[in-house]
Amino acid sequence: MDQQGLDGRIAIVTGGGAGIGAASAMALAQAGATVVINHRPRDSSREAAEKQVAAIAEQGGSAVAMPADVSDEAQIETLFAQTIERFGKLDILVNNAGIEKPADFDQMTLADWNAVMDVNLTGQFLCARAAVRHFKTRKPDNGDVRAVGNIVFISSVHEVIPWAFQTNYAASKGGVMLLMKSLAQEVAPYKIRVNSIAPGAIRTKINKEAWDSKEKLAELVKLIPYGRIGEPEDVGRAVRWLASDDSDYVTGTTLFVDGGMTLYPGFRGAG
Repeated sequence: MDQQGLDGRIAIVTGGGAGIGAASAMALAQAGATVVINHRPRDSSREAAEKQVAAIAEQGGSAVAMPADVSDEAQIETLFAQTIERFGKLDILVNNAGIEKPADFDQMTLADWNAVMDVNLTGQFLCARAAVRHFKTRKPDNGDVRAVGNIVFISSVHEVIPWAFQTNYAASKGGVMLLMKSLAQEVAPYKIRVNSIAPGAIRTKINKEAWDSKEKLAELVKLIPYGRIGEPEDVGRAVRWLASDDSDYVTGTTLFVDGGMTLYPGFRGAG
């Protein structure tokens, strides 16, 4: 595989079996990292993760699949302990796992609200906390400017764009934004870098309904000044950059990978 600066590093990618997670895992492996592909402890998720492990191996990379429900504290502690026991360390966390449960606000159940918050926000907290605890035990080499640890949150353009009928999702991503920034401020003195990527419309299964026909895709592209839907690999490349030393002076930043969606194209010429 192409080596792009992550040789010898160990990464965990939550929800790494499909979509943005799979593309991120592949991008990190292509850069030389060994990747732990986390998946939910169910058969379909395990199969997807193992398929991605095989795809990485076919290209000469290294990856393993490990189960854990990101919203379960004990399972996350086990995931990180097993990773560090097996590989001796952790360098990179990609906090990717996320779900949607849309509904009219007055019809949204507490269970649907909690499910989204538990995965999208609490899950990212639990994983980041486990990573920071390990990173704080590590010391940078004398004279080495490289961070001792690197966390990349996967957020969404909906950390800043309101989303009717997805209030639970938008609220969770707004929470991720300030979780990331507050954590970055706190741990920067320890040479731990923390950033987010906020994807726009990306061609994944979670939003297939929005792009699975020419008509729907045409309507979606009206919201994207760059004129195309994003691909998971667009986000994967951004993850690879934020995880590398090329971005060593970047922390506390959200990188929008959205084709300009946050430029609010509906207002073009209207002011």
